[in-house]
Amino acid sequence: MIDQFINFVIRPPRAEYNPDQYLWERDFMLAGRSYKRQDLEIRNARGHVLQCSHYMPSPFPEDTPLPCVVYCHGNSGCRADANEAAVILLPSNITLFTLDFSGSGLSDGDYVSLGWHEKDDLKVVVSYLRGNKQTSRIGLWGRSMGAVTSLLYGAEDPSIAGMVLDSAFSDLFDLMLELVDVYKIRLPKFTVKMAVQYMRRVIQKKAKFDIMDLNCLKLAPKTFIPALFGHASEDKFIRARHSDLIFNAYAGDKNIIKFDGDHNSSRPQFYYDSVSIFFYNVLHPPQIPSTHSIKAEKYYDLGALKFGASMDQSLLYEIITGLRCASTDAASSSSAPPSILTAKPVDELLSEAVPIASKENSAVNEDEPSSFQDKLSGLSEECCSYTSSNRESWGRCSSLGGSDEESSADCAAADRNRQISEKMLCHVRWHLDVKQQRLLMHLQHL
Repeated sequence: MIDQFINFVIRPPRAEYNPDQYLWERDFMLAGRSYKRQDLEIRNARGHVLQCSHYMPSPFPEDTPLPCVVYCHGNSGCRADANEAAVILLPSNITLFTLDFSGSGLSDGDYVSLGWHEKDDLKVVVSYLRGNKQTSRIGLWGRSMGAVTSLLYGAEDPSIAGMVLDSAFSDLFDLMLELVDVYKIRLPKFTVKMAVQYMRRVIQKKAKFDIMDLNCLKLAPKTFIPALFGHASEDKFIRARHSDLIFNAYAGDKNIIKFDGDHNSSRPQFYYDSVSIFFYNVLHPPQIPSTHSIKAEKYYDLGALKFGASMDQSLLYEIITGLRCASTDAASSSSAPPSILTAKPVDELLSEAVPIASKENSAVNEDEPSSFQDKLSGLSEECCSYTSSNRESWGRCSSLGGSDEESSADCAAADRNRQISEKMLCHVRWHLDVKQQRLLMHLQHL
């Protein structure tokens, strides 16, 4: 039993996957813009080759470096865990870099170290990005082991612009003591610490790190990078108190968000919205005009929709483009069938969200904005619910504490079409949240 627990810590189920099947396509579309996935290999200080992917606009804007977020996965995770992050960050002109840490996914290495050696992998990745003239500011986004990795590295590199830390543990030794109870390892209480000390020696011999060194509480008071903490309130594996302890000791600008769910749950949309706003504020991405130029009448049936003199038609088409592209572009980037949102005339599409004034009475009454808001909220909740109930492909192997039934083999067999639908719906939700207030103000002038 103790040996199994040791393997659970340093050799959890390893994610095996086909990058061309489980990552974003090498060329794909989001919100009417073209992006590409650039795969590369980086060698770490121990000589292990790390498999990496960098998502960026295609073509890359000339003479305009963009900020980059490095996504750090959990202890049974891989690059595919960053698929949702791409939907959130790329439309904000923030590139995304993701990697398989040593001992994880398709990279070299036999063991994971829950952040200790992973911070050195992160160091070579940041060094690579620093040498890339296309990258400006750098942020970190980590979950579980990846959150600890980000915190360990951030304590050494104050130039990092900001960190999102989801479900970090405060002290590995304390966590292991807790897990003895969680996994009902049958040991007399007075022998538990002796058993953990035994595991400490074995881990040190096999994986070359000391579990006593993984203590985020010692680093938090010395770290000043702006940080957004997140934790599921029903997390039974790494309990929410771990994030509370780190948060209370943390010296830099900070905020913490609690949400429903457990360690492996899909994160709610309001959390992703907060992450997006956080990175926008700390990374200051430039405003780059879309290269996806459109003639509205050429692409959309305007039907009977009438525009007031003050209506910003370009904004309206931009929003509709986002709705259409979220469905058609996601489907076109793979072999998946056309997705949920079907093609409709513009007036029909908008009439489902807000009543359109007739020609005889174009004034919008006071109740219509709230009706519009309610419709958008309903759509947002539907998208969020769909994402939460269907994010299964890698969520269960991406974080510490996946169950035996939800092994990496199960993850590899997850439905591809469902993943594409999830990407699309997550983007629709994001696009609506960003644009709905602006659209509401313009509709009042119809």
